[in-house]
Amino acid sequence: MFPAASGYDRAITVFSPDGRLYQVEYAMETVRRGSLALGIKTNEGTIIAVDEKINKLQTSGLTQKIFQVDAHIGVAAAGYIPDARVQVDQARIIAQSNRLVYDQPIDVETLARKIADSSQQFTQFAGVRPFGVSLLICGVDRTGSHIWKTDPSGNYVAYNATAIGSGSEKVIDLFEKKYKDDISFDDAIILALESVFTSSEESTSLKNIKMSIIDTKTHIMRNLSEDEMTNYAKKVKTGKPLSKPDN
Repeated sequence: MFPAASGYDRAITVFSPDGRLYQVEYAMETVRRGSLALGIKTNEGTIIAVDEKINKLQTSGLTQKIFQVDAHIGVAAAGYIPDARVQVDQARIIAQSNRLVYDQPIDVETLARKIADSSQQFTQFAGVRPFGVSLLICGVDRTGSHIWKTDPSGNYVAYNATAIGSGSEKVIDLFEKKYKDDISFDDAIILALESVFTSSEESTSLKNIKMSIIDTKTHIMRNLSEDEMTNYAKKVKTGKPLSKPDN
């Protein structure tokens, strides 16, 4: 629950007496209530995964929370997904402009900084609202594997492994216990699946989990197939039964 804002939440340009921008805090609360997204960095590449809650009539083959920005960069989002689509479109323009101007793929940090700068602009002008979404910008560039997290305030931070959205606290606790700097690609994928399974109070079906990887050899993002996910899921130990995919 937020304290009484006393009118300071009505305009994005007004700080409260205790130095807070309530509209930014409300946007970050939207992120916390979104469905889970996570990223893990290894020496062999990066992994992004999301937990998408879908109903029985919804097509499960498409993901609404993982986006490809460039061949070597992917994004996972939590929060208000329409805002994520706008930022991803902007990121794609930035990435392609970098190729046209410099004739090389954009560095992951450069892209994260420019998206964060754009988010910050929406925290200081009247007549707009902050973006209600956080992005995990994951990729492989000339300096190695990277994961950057942006948030509605315009902040951006690098991580070895992190999560956003509902249940992210449990996932981060698990990462702190099990993540190692020399973790293998396969072990990182298993850890990602374990994180999604354990973050939810209910059993989670593999149909609800989408995962993409970007390896350091090819610098190309690809989605894991259902068969690959099933094989990795067999190695996950969560201490509770897992839901089987619907036929």
